[in-house]
Amino acid sequence: MRHNYNNTRRKLYLPEYGRHIHEMVDQLSEIEDRDERNRQARAVIAVMGNLQPLLRDTADFTHKLWDHLFIMSDFQLDVDSPYPRPTREELTITPRKMEYPQERIQFKHYGKYVARMIRELRNEPNREATAVAIDSLARYMRSKSFEYNQEHPNNEVIIKDIKQMSEGGIEIDEVALNNLRSDYKHTFTARPQKGQQQRSQQRGGGKNLGQKQYPNQKMRPNTAPRKNAGDGQQRHNSQR
Repeated sequence: MRHNYNNTRRKLYLPEYGRHIHEMVDQLSEIEDRDERNRQARAVIAVMGNLQPLLRDTADFTHKLWDHLFIMSDFQLDVDSPYPRPTREELTITPRKMEYPQERIQFKHYGKYVARMIRELRNEPNREATAVAIDSLARYMRSKSFEYNQEHPNNEVIIKDIKQMSEGGIEIDEVALNNLRSDYKHTFTARPQKGQQQRSQQRGGGKNLGQKQYPNQKMRPNTAPRKNAGDGQQRHNSQR
């Protein structure tokens, strides 16, 4: 007896429709009468739609079903479709390769957009708008430098970085920037080192070694030794 396993059959183009739908599509190609073939193709489309009833009311759902019909026939089925017939080349287009940005970031803690905005401000004719933008960028640069270095940066460093990123194309009010105060406030809590944490645990753990901590005194188990009933009976007999 010969067993017909799925791994011995041909590969399904669209496995979500199952092997029976693929066999029905194969039977369509064997019908010689074109009118009968078109009628049977519409019947197969109706069966395919019944497999996904939630999507039957969408606008392009019928178009998608006809495309799937041609895909399952390996684009060999010759029927009259109400939609343009797809081709193998349209469905096997290689996606365009995305270009990876190769731009070198000079000041990584500021980010590339800060340098890009400063370069754009070189061509700004309105000097007042440029001064306001540089003031906002300087505050932002102070905050990012504070995050990166964990110390308040010197304003001279900010002025030097702005001149370097603008290549000397922006006139900077150094007096205003020297009086700049950043509104950025962030508290950094130094994490204890691994060795310090272990030593602190050893120091604190030695005092209460072998004792359990109970936050509620009522939950503390009664560790007092129980009195034996036999001991009380012997003491009573000795007193007699």
